[in-house]
Amino acid sequence: MKILKYVLGALGVLVIGFFLLGFLKSEVTYDCEIMVDKPIAEAWEVSQDVDKMADWLDGFQKIEQISGTPGEIGGISDVYFITDGQEMIIREEIIDKVPNESVTMLFTSDFMDMDYTISMADADGKTKISSTTIARGNGMTSKSILALMTSALKTQEETNLNNLKNTIESNTKDYFPMEIDSLESAEAELMQ
Repeated sequence: MKILKYVLGALGVLVIGFFLLGFLKSEVTYDCEIMVDKPIAEAWEVSQDVDKMADWLDGFQKIEQISGTPGEIGGISDVYFITDGQEMIIREEIIDKVPNESVTMLFTSDFMDMDYTISMADADGKTKISSTTIARGNGMTSKSILALMTSALKTQEETNLNNLKNTIESNTKDYFPMEIDSLESAEAELMQ
């Protein structure tokens, strides 16, 4: 009987500690950064290209526009992922966007809400890409689980950014094709 009391007491302490962790650390913040050997304009275009998202976001399946203009401030989309064989849908709202500089989004799901900003800066012809994430669990259990998952979340973001770096550096798509008329005009000016 004494052993049962100790086991139940230990379990009680663990449960209280688990929920206390979520109470004390109700929000998780982390930053990541990479350098990409491509100019900022191309890095930006690749990062915003829906056709390339599966190349750098693990499990990405598709985006469905819910309201607003796709890719613009106020645009709301459902983003579909497959994780461990399970479909997961995350609602994305674009809060702020400065082309070739940054985009801030709010991601919501049943488990957590996440404020996410990805920023780009020119670094002598290369691009420094950084991200800032603030995640909050939706409920005491989610907050406690989130507090325990902080390093896994940061590791996933580092993986995503490294995948983005590889996607940008291996990009062959021309996002800035010159118009034929513009090319002919430029050639004509050179001939004079």
